[in-house]
Amino acid sequence: MNALAPVSADQVYTWLQEVPDPEIPVLSVVDLGVVRDVSWDGEACVVVITPTYSGCPAMREITQDIQQTLARHGIAEVRVETRLAPAWTTDWMSEKGREALKGYGIAAPAERAVDISGISRRASGPAIACPRCGSKDTRLVSNFGSTSCKALYRCVSCREPFDYFKTH
Repeated sequence: MNALAPVSADQVYTWLQEVPDPEIPVLSVVDLGVVRDVSWDGEACVVVITPTYSGCPAMREITQDIQQTLARHGIAEVRVETRLAPAWTTDWMSEKGREALKGYGIAAPAERAVDISGISRRASGPAIACPRCGSKDTRLVSNFGSTSCKALYRCVSCREPFDYFKTH
């Protein structure tokens, strides 16, 4: 792309929808809320990402996938910047992303991570609905699921285990 006519940030976001989260491939990094900003610095496209947690092992792969995807679309210079503050929250996940999780058999976060003041967490959350049958008669099996972002639940109604994407 030349500096006089870079593509719009909206177009870059559209292309970034092609970049899947390495741990949950039905989610794009945009729908997961990892992509925080897209801008131009001269001829360089600058993409700001925030990891789901500070030690996320997928960040290197996400960075490479973003660079490769934008290069395929003709952007020669891509700079990916990682920002840890503010910390990622499940509030940044799009509704499309939440629906994709459900379709994949993972219960999406059932509540917002912070109250309206933004300073305190809820003491107890709502019942977690089973992504398969919709029942809220579910039980926590383990606070740790297939990845550190998820907890393992079991549905009492359909008896199926499922991951729950933890609110944070």
